[in-house]
Parts: sequence; C-alpha cells; structure tokens
Amino acid sequence: DYEDKYPEDPIYEETAPTARVWRTYIDESQKFDADRVGDWRDTVDVLLVFAGLFSAVVSAFVVQFSQNLQPDYSQISAYLLFELVSIQQAISNGTSVNLPLSFLDPTAKFTPATSIAWVNGLWFASLALSLSAALVSVLVKQWLHHYMILPSGTPQERSHVRQYRYMGLRKWQVPLIIGLLPMLMHLALAFFFIGLVVFL
Repeated sequence: DYEDKYPEDPIYEETAPTARVWRTYIDESQKFDADRVGDWRDTVDVLLVFAGLFSAVVSAFVVQFSQNLQPDYSQISAYLLFELVSIQQAISNGTSVNLPLSFLDPTAKFTPATSIAWVNGLWFASLALSLSAALVSVLVKQWLHHYMILPSGTPQERSHVRQYRYMGLRKWQVPLIIGLLPMLMHLALAFFFIGLVVFL
C-alpha cells in the first residue's frame, strides 16, 4: 500500500517534485510496464529467432534456384564444343559437315520459363518480408529497451518522462506494429509455400 510505503506529504506539498503521488505513479507504471513490455519482448524475441532461421532457409533456396534465371553457360559451352569437335573430325576425314545449327546461341536473348520466374519472385518476396520482420523486430526491441529505462531526476521529472514516452508509444502505434509482425511472417511463409508448390 502506497500510504504505508511513502510518508504523507506536508500540507500544500502534495504535488511537489518529491511528493508521494509521483513516487506512487512511478511504482504503478513500472508494474504496468513490466507486464506489458515483458509480453511484447517475448513475442518479439520469438519472432526474431524465427525470422532469422526462416530467412536462412529461404536464402538457400533462392541462391540455388535463382541460377535458373540466366542461361546455363556450361551447357552452351559443352554443346558448342561438341559442334567444334564434330566439324574438325569432318574436316580431317574429308567429309561434309552435316550438323544442324545450334539451338543454344550464346548471343540469343534468354527468357526463363514462367514457372521459374514465378517461383523466384515468390521466394524473393518471402525473403524480403522475413528480413523486414527481423529489422522491425530489432527496432521494436530497441524502442522497448529505451522505454523501460527511467532517467535520473526527481520523481516528478521521472514521471513526466515516463508519461511522455508512453504517449509516444501510443502515438507511434507500437502495440499495433508488434501485432502486425506475426502477420508479416505468415505472409512470408505463405509466399514461400506457394513458390514451393509451383516449383514441385
């Protein structure tokens, strides 16, 4: 009980910088903030770990599959080398060269298959969303850490700073941002699985 914890203020000193009302406000706000911020931190920590692991997995898929967005120069080189050897054999044997023109032209414009473009687009979008979720999670952790630190000064000054930060937290919609982070990860997962279905 705050009446037992703090001595009664002298008359006309009830709102002085060191008055009981400010100390009580600080105690009550710290209890309120500890519960609320603790829950937010737990949520953000789990999301940060998941976003990091998921980004690593998606990156492995993207690195391997994005190579299909450009021509396979090793296949072109092998085919052109085969043509060259066939021409040299025909010349050395004195026979005519009856090779069809190569369908693998290194100067031709390469266009990947539509499914390859879709899979890469979905996986890149998934990676971008998960990395965005990780970035926002780190920012939220910094905001929450800064929010919980009370500055030095009189209880009145500390109460004013805490209230100012609380109003800023509400103004910038931090609870809404924290609530949207799981949706961002769900969207990243959906894009990845849709890309996986198209890939298979």
